Amino acid sequence: MPRFSVIVPAYKVQAYLEECLTSVLEQSFTDVEVIAVDDSSPDACGAIIDEFAARDARVRPLHLPRNTGLGPARNAGLRQATGDYLLFLDGDDTLTPHALRDIADRLKETSDPDVLVFDHARTYWTGKTVRDQLAGLLTERGPAPFRLDDRPGLLSMPTVAWNKAYRREFVEREGFTFPPGHHQDTPWTYPVLLTAETIATLDRVCVHYRRRRRGGVPVPHQAASAPSRRPVRLDDGHTLPAGAPGTGSRRHFDVFDQYDRVFAYLDAHPELARWRPVLFHRMADQLAAILARRGRLPGACRAEFLRLARAHYRRHRVPGAPFRLRHLLIRLGSHRTHRLLFLASRLARGVRRTVARSSRRLAAAALLAHYRVQLCLPLRADRAVFTRDAGGSYGCNPAALESAFRNLVPQIRTAWIARPEHHHTVPVATRRLRPGSAAYWTALARSKYLVHNADFDPRMVKRPGQVLVQTRQGTPLKRMGLDLQDRPAAARDTDFARMLRTADTWDYVVSGNRHSTLVWERVFPSGFTTLEYGQPRNDVFARATSADVSRLRQTFGIPEGSVAILYAPTYRDYRRGHQPSLDLERVLRRLGPRFVLLTRAHPACGEPPARTVEGRVIDVTGHPSVESVCLASDALVTDFSALMFDYANLDRPIIVYADDWEAYEAARGTYFDVRAFPPGPVARDEDDLIDIFATGHWCGSRSEQRRAAFRERFCPYDDGRAAERIVRRVVLGENAWQPAVVPLSHRHPVPSAVAGLPAPPLASVPVPSHGVPVEERL
Repeated sequence: MPRFSVIVPAYKVQAYLEECLTSVLEQSFTDVEVIAVDDSSPDACGAIIDEFAARDARVRPLHLPRNTGLGPARNAGLRQATGDYLLFLDGDDTLTPHALRDIADRLKETSDPDVLVFDHARTYWTGKTVRDQLAGLLTERGPAPFRLDDRPGLLSMPTVAWNKAYRREFVEREGFTFPPGHHQDTPWTYPVLLTAETIATLDRVCVHYRRRRRGGVPVPHQAASAPSRRPVRLDDGHTLPAGAPGTGSRRHFDVFDQYDRVFAYLDAHPELARWRPVLFHRMADQLAAILARRGRLPGACRAEFLRLARAHYRRHRVPGAPFRLRHLLIRLGSHRTHRLLFLASRLARGVRRTVARSSRRLAAAALLAHYRVQLCLPLRADRAVFTRDAGGSYGCNPAALESAFRNLVPQIRTAWIARPEHHHTVPVATRRLRPGSAAYWTALARSKYLVHNADFDPRMVKRPGQVLVQTRQGTPLKRMGLDLQDRPAAARDTDFARMLRTADTWDYVVSGNRHSTLVWERVFPSGFTTLEYGQPRNDVFARATSADVSRLRQTFGIPEGSVAILYAPTYRDYRRGHQPSLDLERVLRRLGPRFVLLTRAHPACGEPPARTVEGRVIDVTGHPSVESVCLASDALVTDFSALMFDYANLDRPIIVYADDWEAYEAARGTYFDVRAFPPGPVARDEDDLIDIFATGHWCGSRSEQRRAAFRERFCPYDDGRAAERIVRRVVLGENAWQPAVVPLSHRHPVPSAVAGLPAPPLASVPVPSHGVPVEERL
């Protein structure tokens, strides 16, 4: 008996069905059966299902003799299911990678509840993915499993069947089935949640719900009893199974029958009577939502719908239930009143939008005038402004220089430009500036020193006497600047002429090594002076102590005595979004219980990796200081990220995971083949990576030799005083005294936590060719 039965009804989804079925069959958790129901679809859905069944015995095809609709098609699959748990998946949606594994883990953690509720994300034809707005209700904090009384907010989640896993014995015992007609998930979802003795949640996107582009084309013809396949999510959290936006349909009248079924279920189960007020308000909300969305109902039917809505409102209203203003139209049931209020509301919205636009334009004009006035005032030689990444958190090279300014030239007052959500990361002694504010424009107009790792506001005018320091963002491995002209996937809409005009405003460019100097001066040909003094952000590596490492590991929750591997992949220009190419749970399982992974997504991705049941994957993407993350770790696994050049300063193991080198080189391009001159072992696939740890190559003598050569080439100046050299040169002049560079042989970076263990932990990794554990000392 399989763990999961995934029921997939299919009707006119031939373009998407293969992707749907593949997303289930290629899950890392394989104990699953797929019941694919061909609802007498007139296209190739039935043939596609048969092809999959011929290739994979886990697929059980079911061909219905006539088109029955979504609810009855699910019921047909339900009768064939044999799995412990039931999942429903529409034929044009997909499961996310490792979704079944995480669902199985959560079910085990919570002692096999009756229902597990998980999250979904809407995917659009543009490639955009949007997580559900109510995801906060799925928090895993607190006791689990629980009953609905403990977390009634779950009733506010979308009333869809495919965001839950149901224990089959529970469904069969209670006799739950789907009714025919539209809105068929409503009389399924509410009774299931109300009746379940045990419920759990999984705060993880497991389903990608496809929002198909229809371009105004009418919905394909279906049998009169067959509901549309695509629910439409409304702003209030309800889900309307509808056709193409803007095409009215009488099928929305089915909502009245569906709520009659819900309240009939309550009548048959008096012990659930306390939920009647909640469900009454949910009904009124949904009826109001159908009316509020233009095009959901044919114009000639709106008056009839309102009359029926008023009747249902009166029929099911609970005496003493509080009145809500948004239910007024439903309660009155007057089409004329509804029309007048609708027009008034539309007019009010138009007025508000006009006023808001006018206000924004006036504010922008006032700020521009303010900026022009400030440009006429004298520069302030005792002011310096710093920022990074379009108003990001305090960090990177600009933050290291800001700190050096405060320490070395305290007479210069510093300010940091950051969006409000990042203000808490800025030191107390540093002034905080919000992008676009009057203080922001004043600072840009009158501060003598401007420091950035990207580009300032394009409206900024650099004045004579201002000094602009461009720090960049580390040592370049991937192609940059003018070198992207023949790389359209990476360049995209880059305006190279504007890029060069911006480079003409730079007075100084920070470089960490000769390689960086040659690249910057070639790809940004301009008149700046290169400061080949080292990377200021790496100064912290030379100053950190073992106490700092211990404190940081406690902050991140790294278990004492464990080996923390930092996994930091870079962005892929040739992909939309990013999913880790590593099966993180498999890697950890093979490495053994003493290993944990610190995962840091690239800022262009931002999606944390999948969770693991043991909690051995710690997402550090949101931490403002990547340097702190590096100090807390014991080794780095990366692909083509510039972080490897910074991490080399710690003289800790670095493993290059180059599983897609050819594709990356073709799309983005690199300045050298990191596989030929790596900072450590090179893994070409996941098994390679596991083997590197199993054999001890990751921390062996060959790894140390490669790292030493890499450091000699790329870390010649990172001795802890790079920021000081830059401040002295920029502020005090080229004749100012400069501290001598400490040779690599005399540097002693703080050791990793595992290096200080009296008895290093063991890695027990099954080697595939022998099938027996191999134990290697770290």
